[in-house]
Amino acid sequence: MARILVAGCGYVGTACAVQLLADGHTVFGLRRHPEGLPDGVHPVAADLCNPESLRTALAEVEHGGIDAVVYAAAADGRDEESYRRIYVDGLGHVSEWAQAQGMRPPHLLFTSSTAVYAQTDGSWVDESSPTEPTQFNGACMLEAEGLLADRRGNATVLRLGGIYGPGRTRLIETVRAGRASIQPGPPRWTNRIHRDDAAGALRHLVSRVLAGSTLDPVYIGVDEEPADEAEVLRWLAGTLGVDRPSVVSGPAPPTGREGRRSSNKRCSSRRLRASGYAFRYPTYREGYAALIDVTRKS
Repeated sequence: MARILVAGCGYVGTACAVQLLADGHTVFGLRRHPEGLPDGVHPVAADLCNPESLRTALAEVEHGGIDAVVYAAAADGRDEESYRRIYVDGLGHVSEWAQAQGMRPPHLLFTSSTAVYAQTDGSWVDESSPTEPTQFNGACMLEAEGLLADRRGNATVLRLGGIYGPGRTRLIETVRAGRASIQPGPPRWTNRIHRDDAAGALRHLVSRVLAGSTLDPVYIGVDEEPADEAEVLRWLAGTLGVDRPSVVSGPAPPTGREGRRSSNKRCSSRRLRASGYAFRYPTYREGYAALIDVTRKS
């Protein structure tokens, strides 16, 4: 069994840590305040943006060696400075530490974002598509990915779509409360992934690394079916048994974190699926149905 560091043990990172524990690995969970991590995850208290804090904390785990690092940190703000601190500076610090680990540095997996793609025509996007972000979030992610380019096959990027799951049900509540609306016109494509599949994809890629498989440098982490936002809202209304969202002209109100959009594209997870990953929630229907079932029981 392997020793794995999850740097940024938050929403996705903690779920990944739990799955890796179930495989029998030794898992270290790094975050500023590691209190409350699941049983079995070894807590590592450090600030990813503070190199001295990070070096001191990681000295406690590097003696036994680390086989893989999952960098799944999230920004604590929606501004460019917050993004740059955690995705560029923080990743840079961890990457430098990983590179310094003897003759066999650990493989590093980084959770990036489909925000690096800025296509607006509803076209299909895969790992070979142009990355020309027009907003700071995508630009920071792309810059962070560039930090790993010199790791010579020892790093992998997983570009995640909009993450939803337990605790992220704002879209459901918006529809349930009758506050959702639909804009007329052509489809507005959305690309999602359930938290458990985001974590599962990371676990899958880590497992392939530990088995000696060679990974592609980049994978897109979205479910199997891009969905028109209007279709999702209508499906949610029907499943919840509430009135369908009205069609209105002009800008639609925000639909929540998992439905937030800045472009219009259909992302393909074909490469991830071809690598052997099987989605627990292949589309938004299975994922939101499970969340709705939980909310009804609570």
